[in-house]
Order: sequence, then C-alpha cells, then structure tokens
Amino acid sequence: MYHIERAIFDIRRGLPVVLHTGDQRLLVQALEGCASVDNLAELSGSRPALVLTRHRLDAMGVALTADAACLPLTKHFSEADLHRLAISRENTPLPPTLLDGLQPAGVGERGAVALMRRALLIPAALCAEISEPAAVRIAQQLASGELLEVNAQDAEKCLAGAPGMLKRVSEARIPLESAAESRFVLFREPDGLREHVAVVIGQLDSLPGAVPLRMHSACLTGDLFGSLRCDCGEQLRNAVADIQAMGGGVLLYLAQEGRGIGLANKLRAYTLQDDGLDTVDADQVLGFGDDERQYAVAVDMLNALNINKVQLLTNNPLKMAALREGGIEVVSRQALYGSVTDHNHRYLSAKANRAGHFLDDVLEGRGRSRI
Repeated sequence: MYHIERAIFDIRRGLPVVLHTGDQRLLVQALEGCASVDNLAELSGSRPALVLTRHRLDAMGVALTADAACLPLTKHFSEADLHRLAISRENTPLPPTLLDGLQPAGVGERGAVALMRRALLIPAALCAEISEPAAVRIAQQLASGELLEVNAQDAEKCLAGAPGMLKRVSEARIPLESAAESRFVLFREPDGLREHVAVVIGQLDSLPGAVPLRMHSACLTGDLFGSLRCDCGEQLRNAVADIQAMGGGVLLYLAQEGRGIGLANKLRAYTLQDDGLDTVDADQVLGFGDDERQYAVAVDMLNALNINKVQLLTNNPLKMAALREGGIEVVSRQALYGSVTDHNHRYLSAKANRAGHFLDDVLEGRGRSRI
C-alpha cells in the first residue's frame, strides 16, 4: 500500500513510475500534463502505447468487452492526435487508421489506468515496455530513488482504497443552523488524498432503532457556492434538517466530488454538458463510467461509529446495495429531494433515466416544490 500511495503522488506530479507484472516491466506516465511522448520513449527505449478505458472507446463508437485497451503510438502521432483520442468530443467518426493496432489491455496497462483514476486525472495513460538496453539505466534510477517501482496487480486494486485502514483523526462539536447538537468526526484514508467527515446529529445512544443516515458526496459547486446545475446543496441542507426532525442520526460527507471523478474532471464534464451532452455521456467522453464512487469507506466510517443498522435517506439504489454488501442492514429508505429548476432538470432527468435514481415523484411535481 505504501508504494502505491507514493506512486499516486508521483503520477500527479507528472513523473513516470515503473509497473511490473512479473513477466513485464512498463514505464508508465499520465497523459494529462505529459510534456512529450518522445521523452518517455527515450527513457524506456521503446515506443509508448496509449491506454484508454472502454468507456472512452464506447464514446468514440468502438465496442470493447475488456476494461481498457492499448494503442501503440507510431511517430506520426501528434499531441493533437493524442488529445483527440483521449478527451475530445468528436462530431465525425475517427479515421479507422488512427486506431490501427488497438488491443485489449494487459494487467500492467489496466494497473496504469487505475492509478490515473485514483489520482483523479484523466483516465488515459502512456505505457512503454522497458527495453533491455534501457534496463540498466532504469535500475540505477530505481536504486537512487529517482523512480519508483510498484506491482501492477496492486495498482489495479488501488481504486478500492484500503478497506479497514481508515483512520479516525479528530472531532469537534459544530452547532449547525438546523441541528445545534452536532459533532464532526474526521476520517483520513491511508494515501492521504481524501478526508471524509461524519456529522453526528444528536445522541446516537438515545435512538431506539435504525440510525437515520445520509451518505452525501462532496459537491464544491453546489454545497458551497449554490450552483444551480444540481440540487446537491439543497439536498445537503434538507438532509441535516430531516435527520434532526427524526431525532438524530448521521450524515457522511464523502470526498467523492463529481460522482468520484474529482473536481477537475467534473468541470471538464460541465463544459461537455454545455455542448449538449447529459451528465452520463459527458463522463463517458472523458473515459469514466456512470458512477466512479466507492462506498467501502462509508462502511468503515459506520463501523467506527458502531452503527450496523440504518434508515437511509437516498434516491440512489447503488448506495443501498453497497451498504448491504458491506454488512450494514438497511431497514428502510426515505426519499430526499431538492427543487427541480430549469437549470437542473436535465441533470436530474439523466440521473433518473440513465442511472436508475428514484426521482419520479420530484420530476413529476409530487416532491418538493419547483422554483
């Protein structure tokens, strides 16, 4: 785990790392922020390949059953070609020759893409096999600490985080407008990238049965700035008020911006939505699935708070399934709505129609009032 954490920081800094599979050693670098493919080719002694997710390829009209595919890069590939392949939205089909040589990704390439996703970068990686002439030089850089080497299978598993290793760091009483008796408990993931907060409302010991629970993914634009593109801020405030009215409970504020793709990619997706795509298709163009969030961290937080039975405030069936899979009993579900507006109607409709969220009542005007 320690080496994976270091690899994520190196990847975010634009540095290459070495992935080994046992039979193969790859030099891996993020496409995002890469200054030159030629530099990676010179260091590795071989031409890199571009690794893309099946979601990105689907957006380009290329069907793929594997999780990712790699495309060997010949010298004629320009930076514009790489950008076109990795993140741009195409209104015309790509020339078939641009994808010549595309093949399912191996363990090393899949591990590379997992590192990009965990690092909250565009999920596209450059991978170059380390040649025999370059192996001595790479070994020297590994020995001196200039480069880091990690196991590709460990990298592939990094998206799950480190279940059971969440650290409870600090806590304090924080009176809220709708819930004066509230306490914030902060948890930190082992890689240090993400911190999550459990907002404990009231006295949990006094609750007679299942604990009212809201799992809320952080949304800087909606929660803090009141963005009209979503209903997140209103849902957050309504959740606190509803839990208070139910006699107390817990709100888990999870650092999973943009359904797990991070703020930078969320803003990229917003730009694509301005061009006409819905939220699901915009994420797919960037190489992400419908929902990249992992809820094992929520299970760990509930275990740390000695909560094993909940009444869940959600419209998302995936949250219910994730808690049950983690051993948390979901006794019942309560809907939680914001207001439907001209600005967020398309977003909410996509969540209902594309992701299966339970939003029929609010979209049909039977939930909270339209403003």
